[in-house]
Amino acid sequence: MNTETNSMHVTKPGDNIFADLGFDAAEALSLQAQSKRIISEKLAIKDQLMSEISEWMRQNHLKQAEAAAILGVARPRVSDVANRKSVKFTIDALVDMLSRTGKHVQFSVQ
Repeated sequence: MNTETNSMHVTKPGDNIFADLGFDAAEALSLQAQSKRIISEKLAIKDQLMSEISEWMRQNHLKQAEAAAILGVARPRVSDVANRKSVKFTIDALVDMLSRTGKHVQFSVQ
């Protein structure tokens, strides 16, 4: 079975996808701002979790391979944490890694 797909439209980087989807200008701007805020908040959470893992490695003088064995992941995943490649991780995956360090994660909603 051969399935061929063609994109009819691609939103350029920096453009407003909500405007391209047909929302009126004011609503498109509002939706874009809301989307950016949500993404920013999630990236901040990931960054904080990655910082905690990196700090744990530093405090325990662990090499990436040693940390990987404790965290239950491959060494390249530890490198991705150390290099803050947040797009490669879910918040859940980072929380799981932190739990393997003996740390407890608590969330606060404001």
